[in-house]
Amino acid sequence: MKIRLKKPEEIALIKEGGQKLAKVRDDLAKLVRAGMTLKSIEAEAFKRIEVTGGKPAFTRVPGYHWATCLNINEGIVHGIPNDYPVRSGDVLSIDIGMVYRGWNTDTSTTFQVENSKAQDILLSDGETVTGQEIKKFLDTGKKALVLAIGQARPGQRIGHISATIQETIEGASYSCLRNLTGHGIGRELHEPPPIPCYVREELMATPLIKVGMVLAIEIIYAMGGYETVTAGDGWTISTRDGKIAAVFEKTIAVCDDGPLICT
Repeated sequence: MKIRLKKPEEIALIKEGGQKLAKVRDDLAKLVRAGMTLKSIEAEAFKRIEVTGGKPAFTRVPGYHWATCLNINEGIVHGIPNDYPVRSGDVLSIDIGMVYRGWNTDTSTTFQVENSKAQDILLSDGETVTGQEIKKFLDTGKKALVLAIGQARPGQRIGHISATIQETIEGASYSCLRNLTGHGIGRELHEPPPIPCYVREELMATPLIKVGMVLAIEIIYAMGGYETVTAGDGWTISTRDGKIAAVFEKTIAVCDDGPLICT
């Protein structure tokens, strides 16, 4: 596994693009309202990326033609923007990537639409999930991301990131997804090393974290089990049991004094 380390001037460009992408992500989350279709959110994302001087990264993935992956409730990743009108109370994940001056950044956030009252929602299997349960679930993912990023220091290992995610998520009685991972990032959207959300091998056998690594750390987890299903479109991956899922992701660079958040 060859991991390409980035030079300080390259990290500076990645951070510049990442900050622009973070604003696009945050602006999209603020504008989402009940009744908007996923396609309309996608159109806004595409337009806002173009304004930054960047290009959508996901459209460079063979066979994928959208700037975003948008997932509702039990949707986990790779959801294709379609005509679905977002409902008040839906749990929406926005995953978005950008190429800026030749460098990729990638970020995700998950939130409840119009959640000022922490609304209950009815899942497809007929189960009701309370707004407070959803808030706790999402807060756990945010906490896991902060703690995981804190492990991205020279001398640590990728396994330390995975272990921290697993301890935080499973400690709250949720499930880490097994077949989806974070990843390295740079000239390519997906580079080594993979960053699992759970410890899948001996920690000391995982890659050593070095200055110059750029990583897309992802918290990919679910309220129920970790088994997944892929839709007929060949892209959308959802929880098999229909329980709510979420993804929180930031692109970071490893510097001498620790992690630098780029998005």
